Amino acid sequence: MIKKGSKVAIHYTLTVDGQIADSSQGRGPLEYTQGAGQIIIGLEEALEGLKAGDKKSVDIEAKKAYGEVNPEAKRRVPKTAITNIETLKVGDMVGASANGHTFRAKISEITDTEVELDFNHPLAGKQLHFDVEIVSVN
Repeated sequence: MIKKGSKVAIHYTLTVDGQIADSSQGRGPLEYTQGAGQIIIGLEEALEGLKAGDKKSVDIEAKKAYGEVNPEAKRRVPKTAITNIETLKVGDMVGASANGHTFRAKISEITDTEVELDFNHPLAGKQLHFDVEIVSVN
């Protein structure tokens, strides 16, 4: 039975806005330790108490997944700061680095002189639907 400290392996399919966003099908199961914060809290809570062979479908609200959209996580930068900006469009992902850390951001607006970058997780603000099968619990 899944409890804090359990080593768990699951197969899953993640659906967002009616579209499959990710799945372990065709590759090995996802392995994690229950209670270690390795998967989103809402999924961890939903799997608590299940055992190998169990299947579960669960909807997880944004606040227990990747959080709500944070309007403070958007930054405007000079257009000249983005390499190859002429080949990019709104919705594209770009890499950025500051103080030795690298980040990914989505382009949310392009003006004549600036680019607005959105550093929110791509699934922030989204309800997630998981179909999960418990492969093993140790």
